[in-house]
Amino acid sequence: MKILGIIPARYASTRFSGKPLKPIAGKPLIQHVVEQCKKAGSLSEVIVATDDTRIWEAAQNFCRVEMTRDDHPSGSDRIAEVAARCECDAVLNIQGDEPLIDPVVIDAVAAALTGNEMSTAATPIKTPADYDNPNVVKVIVNAAGRALYFSRRTIPYLRDAASRSVAEQLAAFPFLKHLGIYGYRRETLLRLVRFPVSPLEGAEKLEQLRALENGIQIAVVKVDYDSVGVDTPEDVARVEKLLQA
Repeated sequence: MKILGIIPARYASTRFSGKPLKPIAGKPLIQHVVEQCKKAGSLSEVIVATDDTRIWEAAQNFCRVEMTRDDHPSGSDRIAEVAARCECDAVLNIQGDEPLIDPVVIDAVAAALTGNEMSTAATPIKTPADYDNPNVVKVIVNAAGRALYFSRRTIPYLRDAASRSVAEQLAAFPFLKHLGIYGYRRETLLRLVRFPVSPLEGAEKLEQLRALENGIQIAVVKVDYDSVGVDTPEDVARVEKLLQA
């Protein structure tokens, strides 16, 4: 199976403008992501998809870059434009702000596309801060390992343990944190982006809900890796320390 790793990258950001080009340990943030992706054995090629010429010029030094329209509402829409003009069997949508992304996770999500239209990853929630944080997306899965629902709320609700502390609730149920990496069969991705924004997607602001609402099943692989994203300028120093370690 020919699988492309595509990293959507925007220059404009309300919280951190120019983030993909921010130097981290002497390299642009996006370069760290690309280098981690190239360590994955499942990817035939790594591509940066951007609508900004500054990112296009910088990224050409270390990978293939494809320019896209500037009106895409989501990363999936952006990578679909690239996938539509590429010959491949499947595509992985890899977040451009995770310089420490584990190649093992990439390979696991790619492997889950065997027999599935879509795939993603999740890791156990271990801290009370993640339990209550709406920016930490939760997922619940069925017995076959496919997603039932994603939410910014903590799900499921533990009725019999609701009055207990968060630590006790975490011990009582294996809550899962969704990691923002997606695998798609090429035809599934191109079909998905033709659907309008779904009601649940609009409510939660989670694009993967569009797939569930339109009957596309998502395989969820459970991994030990926990994402370390660069969301604000303050995160840069934290990631540099982790890289040094």
